[in-house]
Amino acid sequence: MRPIALVLGMLGVAFAQPPASVVYGVKDGQRTVEITNVSYEVNGRLLLRTITRTKQVIDEIGMEASTTVEAWPLGVDPSQKPLYALKAPGVDSKTVDGTLLVILRGLEETPWWSVYKLGKGERLFDTYVPLLGFSIRRDIQTMRYVGLEVPEDDAADVRLKEPHVVGVLTYASAERVLREALITSDDTNQAQTLRSFADATRSLTSLGEPVEALKLSISRNYPSPPATKVLTIPIERDDLALTKATMPPHLHIALFKR
Repeated sequence: MRPIALVLGMLGVAFAQPPASVVYGVKDGQRTVEITNVSYEVNGRLLLRTITRTKQVIDEIGMEASTTVEAWPLGVDPSQKPLYALKAPGVDSKTVDGTLLVILRGLEETPWWSVYKLGKGERLFDTYVPLLGFSIRRDIQTMRYVGLEVPEDDAADVRLKEPHVVGVLTYASAERVLREALITSDDTNQAQTLRSFADATRSLTSLGEPVEALKLSISRNYPSPPATKVLTIPIERDDLALTKATMPPHLHIALFKR
């Protein structure tokens, strides 16, 4: 496939982009499809190029996938070195509020997301619930973002492998992580169930306007009874008021530092 000329009419800039493609193959009796998609987006003063590559074996669950995002100042020829280029295993990316870049990382049954600073491509945090965003003020939009990290068995931080751990709640601005809080359970069996991707489902919502608190719900999956655990964490003075959190029996929340 020949390179496609992309023309930005208002800027009078034309350049060649990497080709999108679909390749079907058969090897050792396995049928595979490899797809490369290329897209561009203008966001504020940045030009973003996203290249997504997937490889899937027909009739099998899951796939291999990677997403590469490159950024240039608007008006700069993308044949030049980008401001940054980040690559992560994942199948999709999107910009949020003109300040964040979010990449969908879950490739099989468990969706999760990595959150980056849009301007610099620096990682902020990971979340296993959809990113929650809200303004803490009504007069001036002051955005804050919240996610929940649920540690996997091979977590890099050894503290997150401790059997009482349920997850880490992250409270951030678009520039930096403001607070992290560790959720634990006295009961290791309960902790294992609540952090299980197969046995539990999690949701995160905000309460009030402007937001006064966060509500984290964790329910057991069918065929078990839901037995939903609800954690309510107040927000005061642009911070998580951990000492005022309302927690179910056996669950605790405390400051966590990386």
